[in-house]
Amino acid sequence: MTDTLAENGEARIIAAILAGQKDLFHDLIRPYERHVYVMTFAILKNEADAEEVTQEAFLKAWRALASFRAEARFSTWLVSIALNEARGRLRRKNQAPTDSIDETHEDGTPHVSPALLRDWREIPSEMLERAEVRSLLRAAIDNLPLIYREIFLLRDLEELSVNECAATLGISVSAAKVRLHRARLLLQKDLAPQLKHLNPKRRWFPWS
Repeated sequence: MTDTLAENGEARIIAAILAGQKDLFHDLIRPYERHVYVMTFAILKNEADAEEVTQEAFLKAWRALASFRAEARFSTWLVSIALNEARGRLRRKNQAPTDSIDETHEDGTPHVSPALLRDWREIPSEMLERAEVRSLLRAAIDNLPLIYREIFLLRDLEELSVNECAATLGISVSAAKVRLHRARLLLQKDLAPQLKHLNPKRRWFPWS
């Protein structure tokens, strides 16, 4: 119900903007400003680039607002624009990650055994409040190959549905599910030894 009310409210704001009340555009994007910046920063790993890309995404959304057809949520449409802008910036700066991976699947994605690994969100919530764990999690996200970092950010930061993630990334739903699963496994693999070092007495994972 809340989502529906929010979407109806956004639809009215968009209609008003297109009718000439241009000053309402900031009200429209305000709820998403931080999320868009955090996502672009996580992809670009540079504050100045993230700020520029975020502003470019909002400007592009402003210019293209009349083309928004409400087939997806406005937030999904906005995130898609920001993601494309961030990808473009990476291409122009030749900063796309080129991770060297010894074990890979036939499609070139890294192989991670799912045995005994559990969803990253099962890390005890009280520990996530600790600065050390938040810092480790940010670093682990930064270390993800781009295709996994994107899906993780869209699903677990932006909280898009898997279908919305797939549409935003231009991939199939099944591919989105596979990427998300592998992203979480890679995070677990990266975080496990560090979390054990942080608190060796805590049973962080089923195999410990």
